Amino acid sequence: MNAARLKDIMKGWPALIALSLVLEVIWDSVGLPASAMMGPMLAAIVLSLKGVKLAVPPRAFLFSQGLVGIMMAERVPITVFDRLGASWPLFLGGTVWAMAAALFIGVILSRRKVLPGTTAMWGVSPGAAMAMVVMSEDYGADMRMVAFMQYLRVILVSIGAALVSGIAGIGPGGKAAAVWFPAIHWPSFAVTLAFTGGAVYLGKLLRLPGRAILAPFIGGLLLSQTGYLRLDLPPWLLVAAYALIGASIGLRFTREVLKNVAQALGKIVAAILSLMALCALFAALLVWAGDLDPLTAYLATSPGGVETVAIIAASAGADVAFVMAMQTFRMLLVLFTAPPLTRLVTQKLLKRER
Repeated sequence: MNAARLKDIMKGWPALIALSLVLEVIWDSVGLPASAMMGPMLAAIVLSLKGVKLAVPPRAFLFSQGLVGIMMAERVPITVFDRLGASWPLFLGGTVWAMAAALFIGVILSRRKVLPGTTAMWGVSPGAAMAMVVMSEDYGADMRMVAFMQYLRVILVSIGAALVSGIAGIGPGGKAAAVWFPAIHWPSFAVTLAFTGGAVYLGKLLRLPGRAILAPFIGGLLLSQTGYLRLDLPPWLLVAAYALIGASIGLRFTREVLKNVAQALGKIVAAILSLMALCALFAALLVWAGDLDPLTAYLATSPGGVETVAIIAASAGADVAFVMAMQTFRMLLVLFTAPPLTRLVTQKLLKRER
């Protein structure tokens, strides 16, 4: 490593950390979601455009993805499977509807040359935003554009859910105060770290697509839900993982990418609003055929923004179990079906163009 490169690193990382903290606080203070990832991502974009040359080490990036996979497995409530068994036609119908709507919109974006086919498909996938972002790169998509689309969708869906609860005369409620440094059960913490690293490595050996997030998620889901593994993932470690992923994405941005984002912004917003409208249409069908109240139906079918939707559902008196069961079911189905569906549709689009 030459002296100039070392100097850039010594100056760049403190600047990135400081700016990330400032932007994260600002982002969170105005009530926008995913501040732990978006603050570092925006900070990294700023520094990258100023010519600062930094890069998150590949192993740290992969391990951070593994921690996100563990987090997702940990947050799937065991009760969701009981609710799924009781109302599986509604959950399956809502999920298939949302995925079909997203595929339809992705095809339109691709055929109109707004975005390349693979990027468009991953960008509009309705759920598991962070997983879609980090998995998309394995399928040839532009992870930067996918991140922009996914988190813009999360923001718009969160605003929509808050507006609907406001129309219903119910405030969105506040977030519970986070305990960043809880007591750690050290044996479980050590097992969690070792399991994460081992699952990421196993995913590499098996050549799983999206291996760094899918392998820990599948393993963590099977073992934690059956009681064979106690996971201990403290919030500070998860926030650090979010920050590394956000910084890694942001440092890849260039002026050309931002120019493409600006040119496509209006059409991307229209695509996301169209997806939200189509999902709201299925919510109307649930109200008519499923004997649900309108707020529960809307929150259950919202395409993403799970954390915000959960907070609003809990504070608004909606059927939280139904909302979280449908959101969780869609997240699981999207995780496992998005890769093959995206590949299939993209191949058909390429054949059609040829």
